[in-house]
Amino acid sequence: MNLISPTAVTVDPITLQVIRGSFETIAEEMGHVLYRMSFSSIIRESQDLGAGLFDVNFNTLCESESTPMHIGSIPAYLRGIDQTLEDGEWYEGDVVVHNHPYYGSSHTPDLAIVVPVFYQGRLVGFAGNTAHHVDIGAATPGLIIDVPDVFAEGMLFAGTKLYRKGQPNNAMWNYIRRNSRAAGQLVMDIEAQVASARLGAKRFVELLEKYGEDMVFAAADQLMDYAERMTRQRISEIPDGDYTAEGWLDDDGRNRDQRLKVKVTIRVRGDEVEVDLTGSADQTPTAYNVPFEGSTKVAAYAGFRKLLLDAATSDLRVPSNEGSFRPIKVTAPLGSIFNPRAPASAEARFTQCNRMIDLIIRALAPVMPDRVIAGSSASISFAAYSGLRPSGDYWVFLEVNEGAYGGRPRSDGPDSIDNLMANTRNNPLEDLAMHIPMICDRYELRDDMPPGAGEFRGGIGVVKSQRVLTPAFITHESERHHDAPWGIFGGHDGAVGRCTITSPDRPGEEREMYSKFSGLSVAANDVMTYYSPNGGGYGDPLNRPPVKVLEDVLDGFCSVDHARTVYGVAVNLDSETVDMAATEKLRQALRRT
Repeated sequence: MNLISPTAVTVDPITLQVIRGSFETIAEEMGHVLYRMSFSSIIRESQDLGAGLFDVNFNTLCESESTPMHIGSIPAYLRGIDQTLEDGEWYEGDVVVHNHPYYGSSHTPDLAIVVPVFYQGRLVGFAGNTAHHVDIGAATPGLIIDVPDVFAEGMLFAGTKLYRKGQPNNAMWNYIRRNSRAAGQLVMDIEAQVASARLGAKRFVELLEKYGEDMVFAAADQLMDYAERMTRQRISEIPDGDYTAEGWLDDDGRNRDQRLKVKVTIRVRGDEVEVDLTGSADQTPTAYNVPFEGSTKVAAYAGFRKLLLDAATSDLRVPSNEGSFRPIKVTAPLGSIFNPRAPASAEARFTQCNRMIDLIIRALAPVMPDRVIAGSSASISFAAYSGLRPSGDYWVFLEVNEGAYGGRPRSDGPDSIDNLMANTRNNPLEDLAMHIPMICDRYELRDDMPPGAGEFRGGIGVVKSQRVLTPAFITHESERHHDAPWGIFGGHDGAVGRCTITSPDRPGEEREMYSKFSGLSVAANDVMTYYSPNGGGYGDPLNRPPVKVLEDVLDGFCSVDHARTVYGVAVNLDSETVDMAATEKLRQALRRT
């Protein structure tokens, strides 16, 4: 591999911003092409993808602003490809597919497509993307949880060339077609990824032709240095010290009585920080483990980017590139849930990552009270529905359900929204009915439990009921049926999640489900209902303006009794007003207790 030597070129501020804009536009265009060309709803509608440009040292130069779980993951893929590349060499026209979790991937369903970028006959970088695929031939359709090892996760690709010097590897394409339950969608989605990556490579070359190689890479270096400098500046504002928080995951999808500990220790020293996961649970015998390079480290990067570089709270927008990752070190003992030993399965890795970010926020709350939020749902409801059509072909549908944020320093937690490491969109119900034999019976804000009370209440989760119209299989990956989102600074805890199955054959009977289960066989017209956790509250509920409590009561977010006993607010439903005198007495009494 021909590495580019550092250049002494200094880029003026205006040209630097123009090149920065070009990088970001290329990444966004790559992402746009990918989700517009894809056929499966998880990419086309939910936009579970990431795309960007990288130099030959695998530094991120730019990435699309899509799902945070993909930002920062592709460099680990590139390092894995470097170890496993077919032929051991890159050629113009090559296209590589890669998803091996022990060679850098985030998890197996996230296939990366990488195209080398050649300029004047030399390798100068890469254009790549990742996207979550409907089915890659694993033990259960769509998603997997309770499997013994990585080989049960489906097709494993490590540095595999789909095209070599521009010529298709037809044997590999046929292998892919014949090893997926949703082969048509899989192949077309991969083709969309190839088109996106090739476009990125083309745009990269056009940028080099316009400004020159030295100028473009000098600008890239300056932008990475800027992102690093800004991240270090934000870290240095945190007092030096060790900060710890811990929580518990429900189970591993098989051993139902064994809670799994997640312990996070944040070590701040000057302008650097370490995220140490020592003390977290040992790796599990199921797929409920986290690939270290492609997911654990990426989650830590995402957590600190949210805390320190949030666009809404920062004066300057810091680009998403390698520089922002440099001051952050991640440690997880080999053999733990966050750094499993091969060949342990590691597909169902998302809820652990989200909980890690939730605990990073909790650990730093005492020294960053104006930046942190209360506990979020910090989970994911990832459901795979599947069945057979009359033709004998499989239908497979992947669904990501919303959660809720915790209360914030100046406002309530947002309701019914992906949070922390997730940012996928919901799938339109009309699209579902057009393509899949399913009907949504109910989809609304959760109304069975109030959110965490506080001066700023927690967000409200979603409740969704999906009815299958044919005999089907369901695999569901979720969390937080036992450990409620935490309240902070006097705020109350939120509400745990739930999942039920009902059947027309057993009217009035609800089957309570574990937070995660694999390959459950259900009959036609059976319904799965998911209740996502409600967020925790921020600040003392007695400081919440009474008019806000009244609005919550009128909106159905809390009851009159809850308003009285928790918020100390006397609501008159008939007149839709607050009795201010009675409220003052209630709050005085509650403050004394």
